[in-house]
Amino acid sequence: MSGGKSDPADSDVVATALREAREELGVVVATEKVWGILKPLKDMSGMTIAPVLANLGPIEDLSFKPNPGEVEEIFTLSLSHLYDPRNRGYTNFRTGDKYGYTVPVFRNGKHRVWGLTAIALDHTLKLIVPP
Repeated sequence: MSGGKSDPADSDVVATALREAREELGVVVATEKVWGILKPLKDMSGMTIAPVLANLGPIEDLSFKPNPGEVEEIFTLSLSHLYDPRNRGYTNFRTGDKYGYTVPVFRNGKHRVWGLTAIALDHTLKLIVPP
């Protein structure tokens, strides 16, 4: 899940997402592989994030070339892993001395998917296989 701010040359959020995938992961995604744009999310600063969902095809056919300045490690999670309740959880955050908000967390060994990435992933999973 790459991401970043739009550049002046980006025509729309899809163009931004495809450029970021190329710059961060070294993956070229054709526009026709884009399925759509998910519900926009806001980060803590108020910036709006527009998750773009695309079909990259079989993972075995991809050749990642991560940008070491932006990506420390690439890992994948299968749908069966993501749907297994043992690999899912929630994190509660406080604002001062009160409850603030709850976000989903996806676990896989040393890896954790959390924050806005986990929220976008949770929305995606609900679209693919409704509860």
